[in-house]
Amino acid sequence: MTRIGILVGSTRPGRRGEQVARWVHERAARRGDAEFELIDLLDHPLPHLDEPLPALTGRYAHPHTRAWAETVARCDGFVMVTPEYNASVPGVLKNAIDYLHAEWTDKAVGFVSYGARGGTRAARQLRTLCGRLGMGTVSPRVSLSLHTDFEELTTFRPDARHAEVLDALLDRVVARSADGTAAPGPDPDEAAIRGHLDRLVDAIRTKDLDALRRLYAPDVVSFDIDPPLQHVGVDAKLKNWARVFAFFAEVTYEVRDLVPTVGDDLAFAHGFGRLVGTLPDGTAAGGMWVRLTLCLRRTDDDTWLITHDQVSVPLDIRDGTGVVDIEP
Repeated sequence: MTRIGILVGSTRPGRRGEQVARWVHERAARRGDAEFELIDLLDHPLPHLDEPLPALTGRYAHPHTRAWAETVARCDGFVMVTPEYNASVPGVLKNAIDYLHAEWTDKAVGFVSYGARGGTRAARQLRTLCGRLGMGTVSPRVSLSLHTDFEELTTFRPDARHAEVLDALLDRVVARSADGTAAPGPDPDEAAIRGHLDRLVDAIRTKDLDALRRLYAPDVVSFDIDPPLQHVGVDAKLKNWARVFAFFAEVTYEVRDLVPTVGDDLAFAHGFGRLVGTLPDGTAAGGMWVRLTLCLRRTDDDTWLITHDQVSVPLDIRDGTGVVDIEP
């Protein structure tokens, strides 16, 4: 049967990670599609990396390394439970990962993080590190706040909503671990950006201003094709959309050739967009293609909001008119 290791990524006295890992294990143990093993780094005291050869060689000189390698090798996938220390991964967890290579490769991994801001920065760094090792990272990630999920910052009392996210995480770790070839898949943040744009298109199609509000940052700055030069704030942005919805009886928006680039807290995407609609008298308005650029900011709860957008059309320099008949 598929075996999933639940790795406790902290060894600090007074750590919260053991409570979080037990919660993960207790919920996972109700499942019948895999076996789950708690792996505590306290049980694997590893010195600062002391192997003479790179882990890529698979030639381990020390008994503690070989014992660690056997523990990791027997698992088909992992859930890593990590705090965030100084906006980063605990050193003991990074050290434990660096000891090995082949034992991690082609295995699925999901992340449960905790901290003042949900430990999201540590989880993002782990995702990058594990991807570098050829692991298949999955989403969603479980992000737990020290302020709302721990009584007096100490006793773990998770909000009920986290259980559903954890179940989805376990579903994907088990599914990708089942055949033992969980090679890296699509970047989950890139998928999130594409999903965000899909929701934008859906909200435009249904003329849902409330749904659109949830997709933009409160301080969004928009460089739209209509005056003035910039629209500042979500209310100004929604006022633009309200004018569009009043003009068309039916409307939709098409995005083509979207290319996202994702960083730790900011993401950019560029592509082409076209607004298509039907006028109140039934006349079809095919719309024109515009150039579309977006900037998105990651929030503390690990979602994305559009903080800047810009649409533009090419300009005919000779007469100063926009060129609106070009297609991608």
